[in-house]
Amino acid sequence: MTAIIQAENLGRWYGEVVGLGDLSVEIEPGITGLVGPNGAGKSTFMKLMVGELRPARGQLTVLDKVPFGNRALHRQLGFCPQQDALYEHQTGRQFVRDLLRLGGWSRREADVLAVRAMERVGLEDAMDRKVNGYSKGMRQRTRLAQAIAHGPKLVIADEPLTGLDPIARRQTLDLFRGLAEDGCSVVLSSHVLHEVESLTETIVLIHRGRLLAQGSVRDVRRLISRHPSRVELVARDPRRLATALLPLEHIRTIKLGADPGTLTVETDDIAAFHSAFAGVAASAGAGVSGFKSDDASLEAVFDYLVG
Repeated sequence: MTAIIQAENLGRWYGEVVGLGDLSVEIEPGITGLVGPNGAGKSTFMKLMVGELRPARGQLTVLDKVPFGNRALHRQLGFCPQQDALYEHQTGRQFVRDLLRLGGWSRREADVLAVRAMERVGLEDAMDRKVNGYSKGMRQRTRLAQAIAHGPKLVIADEPLTGLDPIARRQTLDLFRGLAEDGCSVVLSSHVLHEVESLTETIVLIHRGRLLAQGSVRDVRRLISRHPSRVELVARDPRRLATALLPLEHIRTIKLGADPGTLTVETDDIAAFHSAFAGVAASAGAGVSGFKSDDASLEAVFDYLVG
């Protein structure tokens, strides 16, 4: 399968601030999740992909073309930026239509495509209202509409699920699945792993402007399988709870937290810990009031891979 995006030693910086360091990666057709913590370089990479920025070093091709200044390639790409930038005096349909006109479509073509796109993102009943009255989620879906309106071969979406309510989130995920079924590739960024995991198994993790891991979510999680799982607890008597938990054979460490009543447990067998915890906590009578295990989160993955 031919890669649709190829980056080799790609770099971009803003003065002394490094936006992207030395990124080499190939992305195949389909849906790919570009994930990483805030500040990892995701937005910079996406702006380079769509030609908004020129690389400071290295090589980048998208659909076998150099993106910067390439008008022909721009017609094959759809970009939904993270920034909430709409023309407040326009309706949603006018906003999408006018961007299509700027892209070279006739007024009649742009009108038809704009209506179709607003319908596809679930805004058919609101498309003739001014965007200054839209909710945050509606504004996000309007930006998605302009990204898909012209039938691109590749859609690049920067944090597209941010601000969406559960129904709109599900509709948006279904939209991306539908685009993929129609042969359109999608690269979307997120700093929340479970959002991407619900859509695709293919992810690219970047950190500090460099490739950290690539493959399926299963492959990436396998990278941390040899590291302990972390559980954060809140209890009336954290010392008593720690004393009761220490004899469990799969416990690696227990640390009292800086905040009163908190402690962090690291275990080599999270399933065994969940199984034993309720009984041990009840017997200890330590008054447990909080339990959080976030090792499935992207933040935890990065804690392990980077730390």
